[in-house]
Amino acid sequence: MSAVTLVDCGGFKLATRLDGLTDASAPWLVLSNSLGASMMMWEPQLAVLGQHYRILRYDTRGHGASEAPQGPYDFGGLTHDVLALMDHYHIGKASFMGLSLGGMTGLGLAIHHADRFDRIVCCDARADNPPPFVQSWDDRKAAVDAGGLQAIVNGTMERWFVESWRKAHPDQLQNFVDAFLATSVDGYKACADTLKTLDYLKDLGSVSLPVLYLVGAEDLGAPPAVMRAMAMATPGSAYIEVPHGAHLPNVDNSADFNTAIAGFLGLH
Repeated sequence: MSAVTLVDCGGFKLATRLDGLTDASAPWLVLSNSLGASMMMWEPQLAVLGQHYRILRYDTRGHGASEAPQGPYDFGGLTHDVLALMDHYHIGKASFMGLSLGGMTGLGLAIHHADRFDRIVCCDARADNPPPFVQSWDDRKAAVDAGGLQAIVNGTMERWFVESWRKAHPDQLQNFVDAFLATSVDGYKACADTLKTLDYLKDLGSVSLPVLYLVGAEDLGAPPAVMRAMAMATPGSAYIEVPHGAHLPNVDNSADFNTAIAGFLGLH
């Protein structure tokens, strides 16, 4: 595993790590984390993906070892961050996989920058911002203002992972708790405000790239019915539910998650 490298993205630096193949002719895959996590969340996928790709992981602005520029943020900025990192590493074209906030970033890339990507895996993400969704983020921000990220960490872990996984993997769970609590409060709140502006559903019919919509069957944040509707709105897309998985099914059911992405990416 390579060392973390900080890359200037125009006034602030993002933490990156290169994994997988080193052959200059190998294809690239970019991985984007969820709100409140870090690039660490993709470790259950590295063994599978690293046999086929040069992998660029990064911590979203305000997360992990990345800096947190002053807000407000928007999806235009988050997609620009990806393109800036690709340009830094001389990546002309790549496949992209993101989860939750990362998945929404992937939709923006598919809609507005399709020429830079081969295919997109959008995991556990919405494409719209109905009032209950917006209210949930206002409520979480109010809780953070009152008690810091500690005030919402337990509820977040309950949404992220099914109960059986949390009980069976206390050490791994603690790693995610630690990563969540290490997130910049300003960065978290600015990204939460960005989620409230989500308005990609109307544009999904224009997507020309192959897209896989992948969701944990027990995800309450981006429920299967919501992602199934997104797939129906996207020409030629695929849709897969991961059984016994919640909002981070790449972690709490990594076996079925990895099988799903391997099939879509043609890794068999």
